Amino acid sequence: MTSRFQIGETDFLLDGEPHRIISGAMHYPRVHPELWRDRVRKARLMGLNAIETYVAWNAHEPVKGQWRQDGDVDLGRYLDIIAEEGLHAIVRPGPYVCAEWHNGGLPTWLTADKTMTLRSSDPRYLAEVTSYLEKINEIIAPRQIDRGGSVILVQIENEYGAYGSDKAYLAELIRVTRAGGITVPLTQVDQPIPHMLENGAHDGLHKTGSFGSRIPERLATLREHQPTGPLMCMEFWCGWFDHWGEKHHTTAFADSAADLDRLLEAGASVNIYMVHGGTNFGLTAGANDSGRYLPLVTSYDYDSPLSESGDVTEKFRAFREVIAKHAPVPDEPLPEPVDAPVLAVAFEAVSAPLDLVATDRGAFEAPPTMDELGADVVLAEYSASAPADRAAVLEAEVRDYAWVARDGRAAGIVQRTIGDASLTLPAGDGLRLLVEETGRVNYDQKIGEAKGLIGAVALDGEPIAGPWRVRTFDVAALGRAVRDAVVADEPVASGRAVGPVGLRASFELDAPADLFLDTRGWGKGYAWVNGFFLGRYWRRGPQRTLYVPGPVTRAGANHVVIVELEQVTDATARFVTRPDLGHEVE
Repeated sequence: MTSRFQIGETDFLLDGEPHRIISGAMHYPRVHPELWRDRVRKARLMGLNAIETYVAWNAHEPVKGQWRQDGDVDLGRYLDIIAEEGLHAIVRPGPYVCAEWHNGGLPTWLTADKTMTLRSSDPRYLAEVTSYLEKINEIIAPRQIDRGGSVILVQIENEYGAYGSDKAYLAELIRVTRAGGITVPLTQVDQPIPHMLENGAHDGLHKTGSFGSRIPERLATLREHQPTGPLMCMEFWCGWFDHWGEKHHTTAFADSAADLDRLLEAGASVNIYMVHGGTNFGLTAGANDSGRYLPLVTSYDYDSPLSESGDVTEKFRAFREVIAKHAPVPDEPLPEPVDAPVLAVAFEAVSAPLDLVATDRGAFEAPPTMDELGADVVLAEYSASAPADRAAVLEAEVRDYAWVARDGRAAGIVQRTIGDASLTLPAGDGLRLLVEETGRVNYDQKIGEAKGLIGAVALDGEPIAGPWRVRTFDVAALGRAVRDAVVADEPVASGRAVGPVGLRASFELDAPADLFLDTRGWGKGYAWVNGFFLGRYWRRGPQRTLYVPGPVTRAGANHVVIVELEQVTDATARFVTRPDLGHEVE
């Protein structure tokens, strides 16, 4: 059965009748695909009638020309599940999405080209964007509501008014979208700040806002710039994200519920950001830089109504009560949280894990950036001869974190987050820097900035001459490589192990189950369960557990792998009953 969805003089119209959207954001790559239906069903129980998702270009095309739309990025299946569960869908395909996602969703192979002007009407950029949107529109178009599907709105770009004002760019995105068969209404979103709303405006787009407080004021500003049609908060911020080294952010559920009530009382439509945040699995977490570079943690719980592991929270119940005042809410029981299995097992060690996934990139006269070495390089080793017969000061611009060794011995760490740019080295000859990219900026002007070693590396003010030997490491492949490698001859000593080291263990489960892997006692590295890349951990916190989705586990034998780059003081894999995302701050 098909329906029509339109924008009327005062309201959204569903088959000609006024319709209020009560939606929630849930990004499919941040949720294990076997849990999509569970999370959508729970969102429906809160009273939602729609689900919104971003589309991350770099998740679908991490390498140019290698397109994916299966498994965890099967957008078509996700939209079908939303329809099957009786909800509408809002799709925001960017091409830029922000979302605290790696590089704001733009592929690194795209942003590595510094001759291209991003997010503009630059013909070379638009050619790549057009190819991307054509593929995404092939997925969206047959799933629009007027073809019997779930999609009611499609957004053009994202918070563009905070970045630029290229109207020709917006016009071309609209043209490509319509040419791709998208017939539902098109929207824009910006914070309700006048210059942003105007910069991101186009006649073919309906303006929406992103905000989480000061509801009457924000709606009034939005109405000034969108004098007709429905008011919509496309991002009602009900929580916030966390950076490594900061506290875990929460919002008082009563305050958020009161603001939601004000929105709905005013007759506005809403998309709750996030109804379920999920997880930055693997290497997908982004970073922010407003004068200080701050990488994001692996969890994207966001203090959402549905927790990272899908639990119904107090905020969920409070929002459900508010929504029930304004719209029908399913009269069905809510699921209760279930404690995860608790167990512990000692790790065994694998020496030199990075060598298992290393690629020798050859010699260079000057250290190349990671971007010059290829798409999505996140770990690279730079080695050179740098003789000095006394202590000397190393100066290097590192993006983002480097372990420095002198003649094979650890000499210290240089890290961007705290402003490090120099390190005193002992006398010696050889120099090695193992450099990690800890997350690409996802907002503002530093999107697409180069990673690795930037510019010359100097010793006591003198640039170090080449050649530089460079190796890169396939981090995603480390889990399998360590699982299959020969165990080290030397045992873990008193529960301690110095990195880089691979650590692995097997454990038994009676049945598949969500797990919470305790990272206390570990330093900095990556973790896998049964080959599924959970993401990064870091002693810096605030996050102290990694979420393991139940579908990646199994009854019987399971295995866990970590690759520790610094040092573990407790070489044990511990699974705990509940998540620990850090000390909360409102």
